[in-house]
Amino acid sequence: MAPQKDYAPLQPKLSTEASCTPLPEDGWHLEIPSGPQGRYRLAQLDDYAALSRKGFPWKPPVRLSLRARASHQVIPGTWGFGWWNDPFSFSLVLGGASRHLPALPNAAWFFFASPPNYLSLRDDLPAQGALASTFRSPALPAFLLALGAPALPFTFWPAAARLMRRLGARIIQQDSAIMTLQPTDWHTYTLNWLSDTVSLSLDGKIILESGVVPRPPLGLVIWVDNQYAALPPDGRLAFGSLANLQPAWIEIAGLNIK
Repeated sequence: MAPQKDYAPLQPKLSTEASCTPLPEDGWHLEIPSGPQGRYRLAQLDDYAALSRKGFPWKPPVRLSLRARASHQVIPGTWGFGWWNDPFSFSLVLGGASRHLPALPNAAWFFFASPPNYLSLRDDLPAQGALASTFRSPALPAFLLALGAPALPFTFWPAAARLMRRLGARIIQQDSAIMTLQPTDWHTYTLNWLSDTVSLSLDGKIILESGVVPRPPLGLVIWVDNQYAALPPDGRLAFGSLANLQPAWIEIAGLNIK
């Protein structure tokens, strides 16, 4: 575990046959098995599963650093690490209970998204690939979000989805930048979260410095999965899980928060 005394133990969240194995140097090996599309596979570590969202442990100023590598240049689905508010409660996806009602996203993280993911509400920002990203959203009451639930089926109509995307871009602030790297090699990732700015660095070089600062408190998450979500400009909403013909894994080392 990381050397900070106040650091909460990371807890695994695993689908069937996935694994999280401790490694030397404050490291972990997270792996999902091979399998077909249509079946969700997740290996995740986080420090907030037993907490309400208001009790998540992290707020600025705080700095996260670690080294990481992946099994493949492109892993079908997503993987990454950083801070977020677990807006969609992925424990429900795995059939578990959750303390977290739906919320709008707040996050600062390194996020790797394979095609057909399209994870931007803005046309001028990258939407897939190796991303350094931040999100900031207002803290709307959960009941207000629930009022919008009956409209969700209409988002599969492209015209309605385009409208929702435009509205979302007005409510949810977002910033992101593409990273150029070979993810199968070890790299050092650093995320410095201050009250008025967030900077994300790769191997000591700042990739993104942004005033789009997530709203605290947030939880630490490290994961690899086979999920995708896409809300492209043409409004053709899509989501689901992808096939991965081989097991996929990520490894981290030197995890440090201070």
